Amino acid sequence: MSAGNSEGVLPEAAKPAQRYLVPEGTKRFDPRQWPTAPPPDGPRHNELRKLRRRSVRDISRLQRLLYAENRYALLLLFQAMDAAGKDSTINALLTGVNPAGCQVFNFKQPSSEELDHDFLWRTARSLPERGRIGVFNRSYYEEVLVVRVHPELLQKQNLPHLDPNGLWQQRMESIVEHERHLARNGTVILKFFLNISRDEQKARFLRRLDRPDKHWKFAISDVRERGFWNEYMSAYGEAIRSTARSHAPWYAIPADSKPYMRWAVADIVRDTLASLDLHNPEPSLADLAMFDDMRRQLENE
Repeated sequence: MSAGNSEGVLPEAAKPAQRYLVPEGTKRFDPRQWPTAPPPDGPRHNELRKLRRRSVRDISRLQRLLYAENRYALLLLFQAMDAAGKDSTINALLTGVNPAGCQVFNFKQPSSEELDHDFLWRTARSLPERGRIGVFNRSYYEEVLVVRVHPELLQKQNLPHLDPNGLWQQRMESIVEHERHLARNGTVILKFFLNISRDEQKARFLRRLDRPDKHWKFAISDVRERGFWNEYMSAYGEAIRSTARSHAPWYAIPADSKPYMRWAVADIVRDTLASLDLHNPEPSLADLAMFDDMRRQLENE
């Protein structure tokens, strides 16, 4: 590694959780001014896969303790522009983790049923229960991102007393209260903005067009939305600034290098789970006595 000691341990200041945390209360967060490429002192390319696999092994072990202890749930929320790598990052993060302890939900255009409820309803139904890891590929933040960039979508929501000037701030206040409520009740929230540059997005779109096996991932809207790049960056900037909290932190991860991005996310998730000080439940004296009785019964069969 280009940073760290001889055992390959990064100094605390170089950890992704320190580098890419958006500070609570910040007045200035603009994705266009935030890094999209790995830092020069980060792990080298040929080390990143090994480091990520090590983090995922730790996540797998910690997930078993999370499930056994049954006190916390972990919610991982991913937001990004198209082609930033949300799907592949989720896949890399959870490969090797017990699928019985994980659940992944992809939120696309809302259905007519979902539009007949408040904007938090469809994601609230999919929250992870205690002991499990839940992943949101897009989320309720779409309501202050894509809907803000395309306010004509509000017509389908049939809202009473629509205040176009105050709506976005009201929604972000609702999000903050929603996440505070979840955190108070044992849901640990990590929010990842995968920050891809406009040039890298273009290059990935072109690679998709060059590969027949990737054509299914391409949509006309992908190119159309590039025309709203600055509007999206402004919307992301305000949404992240307004909702960054210690109980629901935002991490803006450079996404131009997929190996670095995947490792950074895995490292943050691993460190967060480790910080919960998870343990297998200690059996009571009554449980131990029952175990001894069950052992005798089995041995005497």
